[in-house]
Amino acid sequence: MLSRENVGYASTCNSVGQTAGYFLGNVLFLALESADFCNKYLRAEPKETGIVTLSEFLFFWGVVFLVSTTLVAVMKKENARGQHGKRKVREETQSVVETYKLLVSIIKMPAVFTFCSLLLTAKIGFSAADTVTGLKLVEAGVPKEQLALLAVPMVPLQILLPLIISKYTAGPRPLDVFYRAFPFRLLIGLEYALLVWWTPSLKQDGEFPLYYYAIVLFSYALHQVALYSMYVACMAFHAKVSDPVIGGTYMTLLNTVTNLGGNWPSTLALWMVDPLTSKECQGAAGQSCGSSEEAGLCVKEGGVCVTSLDGYYVESVVCVLIGLTWWVWLGKRMRRLQDQSPAAWRCRIGQ
Repeated sequence: MLSRENVGYASTCNSVGQTAGYFLGNVLFLALESADFCNKYLRAEPKETGIVTLSEFLFFWGVVFLVSTTLVAVMKKENARGQHGKRKVREETQSVVETYKLLVSIIKMPAVFTFCSLLLTAKIGFSAADTVTGLKLVEAGVPKEQLALLAVPMVPLQILLPLIISKYTAGPRPLDVFYRAFPFRLLIGLEYALLVWWTPSLKQDGEFPLYYYAIVLFSYALHQVALYSMYVACMAFHAKVSDPVIGGTYMTLLNTVTNLGGNWPSTLALWMVDPLTSKECQGAAGQSCGSSEEAGLCVKEGGVCVTSLDGYYVESVVCVLIGLTWWVWLGKRMRRLQDQSPAAWRCRIGQ
C-alpha cells in the first residue's frame, strides 16, 4: 500500500499498529471490564459489572474491523502508472510451489544469506537481560502485578517511539540506527543486572519504596528506546530490500529469521541460569548442592542450600561480552549490506 519512496515507514505502521492494538485490546478492555476500576474512576454510582462485557467489546471491534477493511477495499486503488506517466512493471503472482522455490533462491543469495546469519546471532547479547531479568525481580520479591502495572505507562512511549525513530530510518541507511543503538542496549543489560542485585536490599516489610518503582520504570523506558530503535530500523531495512515480486513473502522470511534470532538465545538463556548458578550447603558438613540429588541430601542432613553465585549475573556479563564482540566484529559488516545494489536482493528461480 505504500509507495516505494515511503516503504521505510512500513515498520512504523507495523509497530504503532501492534502497540495500539495491544493497548486497546488488552489494557483498555481489562480496565473497562473491571467493576472495581469503573466504580473507582469512571462511575458516580457503583455497579456489580464493568462498563463493557467481553461479548460487547468483541462485537464493537468486529464492526469497526468490517467497516475499516471495507473502506480500504473501496477507497484504496492500485496505481496502474508509475512516476512520469510510465507504466509500472507488473508484479508477478506466484503459486505456492513457485513461492517456496523463490524462498530457497532468496536464502541462497549471498547478501540475504549473510544478513540472515547476522540476524540469527545479533540478539545473543540481549538474551539474559530481556528474558531473565523480570523473573529475577519476581524472585527477589517484586509483586508480579506491580511489574505488569508498570507496562501501562510504556504504551504511549511505545506508540510515539516508532514515529520519532522513523525520521531516521526512512532514508537509504536504516541500519545505521540499528548499529548505534546496539551498544546502548548492551549497557542497559548491565544496568538491569545491577538493578536485580540492588532489589533485595530495598525490601522492607514485604514492600518496596515508590522511588524503586520509578527507577524500574525509567530503566524500562531506556530499554524500550534502544529496543524500538533496533526493531524499527531492522523492519525498515526489510521493507527496503524486499523484492516487490513476492514482497510479502520476502518480508515474512526476514521477519521470521529476525524472530528466530531472538527466540533461540532467550530459550538458551533460561536453560543456562541453573547450570551457571553456584550453591553451597550450609548446616550440614561434607554436603554440597551441585545437583538436585545432592541438594536433597543436604536438606535431609539438616542443611540448606544457599546461592553463592547466581547464574543470572554470570549470564549477563557473558552475554554483554558476546554482544560487544558481535558489534565490533560483525556490526560494521551488517552496515555495509546497505551498500549492496538493489539487484543483490532481487530473487530469481534457479539461483
